[in-house]
Amino acid sequence: MIRVVAALISRRRQLARCAFAAFAFASTLAFAPALHAADEAETLIVADPYIELRTGPGRGYPIFYVAAREERIRILLRHTDWYKVRAEKGQEGWVNRTQLETTITEAGGKKTFRDIALDDYLARRLEMGAAYGQFKGEPMLKVWTAYRFTDTLSVEGTIGQVQGVFSGTDLWHLNLNVEPWSDKRLSPFFGIGFGKFKNIPNASLVGAVDTNVGLANGAIGARYHITDRFVARLDYTIYTAYLSDTRSGEYRATTLGLSFFF
Repeated sequence: MIRVVAALISRRRQLARCAFAAFAFASTLAFAPALHAADEAETLIVADPYIELRTGPGRGYPIFYVAAREERIRILLRHTDWYKVRAEKGQEGWVNRTQLETTITEAGGKKTFRDIALDDYLARRLEMGAAYGQFKGEPMLKVWTAYRFTDTLSVEGTIGQVQGVFSGTDLWHLNLNVEPWSDKRLSPFFGIGFGKFKNIPNASLVGAVDTNVGLANGAIGARYHITDRFVARLDYTIYTAYLSDTRSGEYRATTLGLSFFF
């Protein structure tokens, strides 16, 4: 009994280390600064009395140039809600979106800017995340990476670990996910996939053997765009492990996690 408890504690510690590493890696990438080429590299005309150009993308950077009314500026880059622009005389600096919204186009129309966070969310391609939950009543951790190749279809690779009292389970699977309303803040999705299921009993169990078999799964869930590049995700998955030619095992898992996108 002591050996079983010791093995369980060891597995739980491994699970905690994996969770910490996954979320540390995710946080590092998610908060990394990102520069984007401006969606529309166009020339605008200052309509207010002036627009302030700063040396960097933030209010903490000093103002070094003021573009006067009717002066033309050209958008070069975007960093969150800040745009790098070039003035008529060649000065390059950063302007906040709220100031640019007061400019007009060369055709005389008012310039509008869509919400930047929403634009990034709709243009997402690569996504990474981690989740914690229950797999047949046992604690489960999983991490995944997904690539969205159309507005509604994505391919996703998942690695999971389950830490039970009498055994540990490792699994991986590759899924095709369908997200019919991917442009919504709250968006349901469906997925099917295949992979591998490996169950390793505790060494203290007499006569127990490892299981290493094929795996299929079907999943349903929902994603909620929280803010910036972060998305909350709830999954319900049914796993089928093909234990032999005539026997299979079915396992149900529910997980709640956090992901970020590029």
